[in-house]
Amino acid sequence: MSFFQELAGQYIDGEWRTGTGSWDIIDFNPYNGEKLAAITIATAAEVDRAYRAAERAQGEWAAASPYRRRDVLERALRVTEDLADEITEAIIDELGGTRTKAAYELSLTQEFLREAARQALSPEGRILPSAADGRENLLYRLPVGVVGVISPFNFPLLVTMKSVAPALALGNAVVVKANQNSPVVGGGLVARIFEEAGLPAGLLNVVVTDIAEIGDAFIEHPVPQVISFAGSDRVGRHVAATAGALFKRTVLELSGNSALVVLDDADIDYAVDAAVFSRFIYSGQVCMAANRILVDRPVAAEFTEKFCARVAALKTGDPREPETSIGPVINTFHADSLAALVDQAIAEGAEAPVRGRVRGNLVEPTVLTGLPDGSPLLHQEIFGPVALLVPFDGEDEAVRIVNDSPYGLSGAVHTARTGRGVRFAQRIRSGMFHVNDSTVHDDPGIAFGGEKDSGLGRMNGDAAVDAFTTQKWISVQHGRSVFPF
Repeated sequence: MSFFQELAGQYIDGEWRTGTGSWDIIDFNPYNGEKLAAITIATAAEVDRAYRAAERAQGEWAAASPYRRRDVLERALRVTEDLADEITEAIIDELGGTRTKAAYELSLTQEFLREAARQALSPEGRILPSAADGRENLLYRLPVGVVGVISPFNFPLLVTMKSVAPALALGNAVVVKANQNSPVVGGGLVARIFEEAGLPAGLLNVVVTDIAEIGDAFIEHPVPQVISFAGSDRVGRHVAATAGALFKRTVLELSGNSALVVLDDADIDYAVDAAVFSRFIYSGQVCMAANRILVDRPVAAEFTEKFCARVAALKTGDPREPETSIGPVINTFHADSLAALVDQAIAEGAEAPVRGRVRGNLVEPTVLTGLPDGSPLLHQEIFGPVALLVPFDGEDEAVRIVNDSPYGLSGAVHTARTGRGVRFAQRIRSGMFHVNDSTVHDDPGIAFGGEKDSGLGRMNGDAAVDAFTTQKWISVQHGRSVFPF
């Protein structure tokens, strides 16, 4: 049995099961079209079983020593180390990720498991003063209970683990809804890692299904108290509205329209390197990717020439080959949408100093310049290897252009003066901004999230503790209260 067939299924209450839905999700290799696995979808009844199993198991887990929970997270880390070769190949086969992308995702996943092991011991209670004589106030930090996690396709192992690992470490149980394009890397593989780490049955459940089958059952189910979602702002808005109507907490990591800004005193060669990475990592299918590359007019000609030369030299092809920089996008629909987007831009008057071909799911990189100010492309997320070069005149105009977006996730600015870069970053309405680096960063200990339509709440570090715990006040009256009647 292949790695994919072994992990292609539902994982509920510690058992691998076949779904009972009426149709299958077919897991394809996006580069060569190879069928990796067929997974019969889960029904709403199976979603219910998963949540009920989590609910039953969570109480004992929350009462367990945090050192016991830490030990499971540390064993999960060792499992990823033991399975490193298999995980790398799975990311390449299921996602079309290059070897560089696979190494990046696996390494960061392991860092998040290390951080989660630390988080198991991090929640602290407090004793607070009271205005009333003789009263002692105890503030406890407790697990929320059960967390529902909806996984994306682009970095499914990493992003799923960013919720699953801290949620488990803090005493919660979890149910994961894996993305249909990555049901193994973002679903079955996560279950296998914790199964081999000795996590008790029921604490982690994985369902592979579709809203056409279950509707909003995953969100509306009465058991989960927190829904963690990573994906588009369109779907995220629906998740927030549905969960909010039921007074459920949400953590939303949504779309981006990040800008990398090159000021007039920047190191141009270094800025080019950062821009190429920021735009084209994993074929541009990254929420933090630099959709827009803004260049101060005095250095625009030099930057454009060097950037276009670098982009034109990027190899698009088989992600298994070490020299490949750009592999396939996730599916044919996505490839066709990107081709239509480039055609639209050129029809609007844009020029393409680098224009890539579309061959099946392989979308070669394109660079667009001269977009009119009103072009919708400047305000939307482009989830693919298409870069927009935008000149500007001075910092104030650059700030205006960067902020002229419904999104506010990440960004970067390049300048010879660090203080200038920090002052520029402070003027941008986004959750994250980086000086003299790429737009694509994640750190297990630093709050991660966006402003505006890019999300709600924060992940990582202490922010994850806030996301997956709740506070409870218990007061003790050591004397006798005096009541008014």
